[in-house]
Amino acid sequence: MSPAAPSPSSPLLDWRVRFGALALIWGFSFLFIKVGTEGFAPFQVTFGRLLFGTAVLAAAIAVKRDRLPRGARVWGHLAVAAFLLNALPFSLFAYAELTIPSTLAGICNATTPLWGMVLSLVALSEDRPTRVRAAGLGIGFVGVLTVLGAWQGFSGLDVTGTALALLASFSYAVGWIYVRRTLSGTGVSNLSLAGSQVGLATLQLAVVTPLFTTVPESVELLPLLSVVALGALGTGYAMLLQYGVVAEVGPTTASMVTYFIPVIATAAGVALLDERLTWNTPVGALVVLAGAALTQTRASRRAAPPTTTVPQPAAAPAGTPPRAASRA
Repeated sequence: MSPAAPSPSSPLLDWRVRFGALALIWGFSFLFIKVGTEGFAPFQVTFGRLLFGTAVLAAAIAVKRDRLPRGARVWGHLAVAAFLLNALPFSLFAYAELTIPSTLAGICNATTPLWGMVLSLVALSEDRPTRVRAAGLGIGFVGVLTVLGAWQGFSGLDVTGTALALLASFSYAVGWIYVRRTLSGTGVSNLSLAGSQVGLATLQLAVVTPLFTTVPESVELLPLLSVVALGALGTGYAMLLQYGVVAEVGPTTASMVTYFIPVIATAAGVALLDERLTWNTPVGALVVLAGAALTQTRASRRAAPPTTTVPQPAAAPAGTPPRAASRA
């Protein structure tokens, strides 16, 4: 299933403008999570995010008169994808940001391509490693250690929160491999598959959230607006932007948004949340991104077998072709 062909009429906004908006929305998602957890429990933040994201995507499906997927097998695979790409990583990032800054969460999110390469060694034959990609994995690992301040014994680092953020990124990588192996060739549009996936994740959180949380005694405006923005913009509208960019310039160019997200997340956290920034955070982030970029290189110029995926709705979320960004 390929992205829908662009409309014959010219888009209202140049793809570069939409690309920039996409990077901003996904970069700010980590700030929205942080602010949201100041007024709601992590599961409530995730449920609200998915609910508002589903509303936007459902409206788009209705406007385009897209048909929903058919068959129990497809819906079963979508339920697993919803857990791995939405319900689980979104919840893990929300819990992580209770104890770690949004800047660190954004950088941990950028490790998804590194996890993806590790998993591809055994899961995807078309992604066998080359020397360059193996070097990229090593460089990315050094970058992660730099961000975490390994030479200081990880002093001042909340290990649990950081582990949760890294586990969320790992879940994205697992989810993408699962989607590539199970949801290719369904004949259903990316928009319909993604909207159905996010809707299933909303149902999963609707079951889990009441079991582990209680209704807030009061609702503060700023956390509420953050959750609405996180869902409607970061999980709904951003996906629609992404479809247009991928259809117009292709997944390779669209995937470059990956390298802007941690930069924007860091800038937003420092400027708006007064989060402390030491030298090793931006330096390590650049090393992580360099390593991630190398892991995405192809072994040769031979055409790769066609693959299809559901764009990952996100931070990084969940979000995107296999080599595109992951968002919180």
